[in-house]
Amino acid sequence: MPSLAPLHLQDAYVLLEPLTMEHAPTLEAAAADGELWKLWFTSAPAPGEAASYIAKALEGHAAGHMLPFAIREKTTGEIIGTTRFYEFAPELPRIAIGYTWYARRWQKSHVNTACKRLLLRHAFESLDCVAVEFHTDGRNLDSQRAIERLGARRDGVLRAHKRRPDGSLRDTVCYSVIASEWPDVSRWLSLRLERLAG
Repeated sequence: MPSLAPLHLQDAYVLLEPLTMEHAPTLEAAAADGELWKLWFTSAPAPGEAASYIAKALEGHAAGHMLPFAIREKTTGEIIGTTRFYEFAPELPRIAIGYTWYARRWQKSHVNTACKRLLLRHAFESLDCVAVEFHTDGRNLDSQRAIERLGARRDGVLRAHKRRPDGSLRDTVCYSVIASEWPDVSRWLSLRLERLAG
């Protein structure tokens, strides 16, 4: 069965590198661009909390169900956010992509498409996944639109599924891409990336 070994994923636009404690200061700086911790539907760490945020992600990796990355933008060399694989089910295999956030100046740019293309390619072509899932807060309409632009299909809504950081209950909107859809989704993401980055 496949396992989630740390690795680098990169293209001409971004480098996804294994998340480590050394990323804490740069992640805090990225989250400060837009004060992302104030958005109740985002998992970005508040000032002083990046180390504990990273520690939880690394615990998930040690348990075998997460693979967290820091996102480095290639033209500037800056760490601009983070993303990860999670809920890995190696017996299928199946995996989810999430815990993704970017510094405000990189939101709605080519970065999300580049990151998701790299992650989906690894999931389908290296891990041989049968499906990749995406989950987002029912109130996070921007995230839902971004996932739909990737070519993922909406599977449904899990009502009162999780608690937000402020303690309120959230509905989780679920999307997926299955293996048979990946060739078309890959072509679509490549075309979209050329337009966004061109």
